[in-house]
Amino acid sequence: MRNPQIPGLDLPIRTIYCIGRNYAQHAKEMGSPIPKMPLVFLKPLGAICYSDSTISIPTQSNDVHFEGEIVVALSKSGKNIPHGSVQDYIAGYGVGIDFTARDIQAIAKKQGHPWSIAKGFDDFAPISEFIPASEIEDENNMDLKLFQNGFVKQHGNSSEMIFPIPNLITFLSQIYTLYPGDLIFTGTPEGVGAVQSGDKLEVLLNNGIKSLTVNIQ
Repeated sequence: MRNPQIPGLDLPIRTIYCIGRNYAQHAKEMGSPIPKMPLVFLKPLGAICYSDSTISIPTQSNDVHFEGEIVVALSKSGKNIPHGSVQDYIAGYGVGIDFTARDIQAIAKKQGHPWSIAKGFDDFAPISEFIPASEIEDENNMDLKLFQNGFVKQHGNSSEMIFPIPNLITFLSQIYTLYPGDLIFTGTPEGVGAVQSGDKLEVLLNNGIKSLTVNIQ
C-alpha cells in the first residue's frame, strides 16, 4: 500500500513531526511553561486525511480539541542541516489541524506517559493542498486563521513562533535524518477549543492562498 501523498507536491508522506507549545500564548493558555527547546512528538500515517474529510470523534474521548497549524513539507534528505541551507530542503507549505483528545492527553501528562494515543487517532492530522516554497516570500511572515462554524477561533503568524521554521528544521536534523515527504506541524497559536458533532472547521494560510475544510461527526 502506498503512503498517503502530499497534495500539490506529488510526494509520498514519510514521517509526521509535530511541535508542541511553539507559541507563547498557547503555552500560557494550557498552563504550561514555555519550552527551552522544541517539544517534539510524532503522529502515525493513519492520522492523515485531506480537505473536505469528515472526521469522527473517537468513542474513547469526550473532549477533542482543534489546533490549527502551519505545516512544512521537506523535499530532500538531510542530516545536521546548517541554518543557512534550510531553504534548500523545503518543498512547500500548507496548513493542518493537530486534533488532540484533551482528556486522554491530560491523563497521560499526569502519569508521565507519552501523548501518542491522544494525538494519533485516525484522521487526527488533516492537511491542505501545499504551495511550493518558491511561492512564499517570507516563511517568517505567514498568516494562519482557523474558523469554527464561521467564527475565527485562532489567528497567528509564523513571526510569533518561539522556534522559527528554519530553527525547527536544523534542530530536527540534528536528531533525525530527514527525508523527502517528511511533514512538520509547526505548533498552534492560542485559541484552541473543543469540537462537537456537526461542526465545520476551516483553516487558511495567508488569507486563503491555501485552505483546509473538515466536518466533524
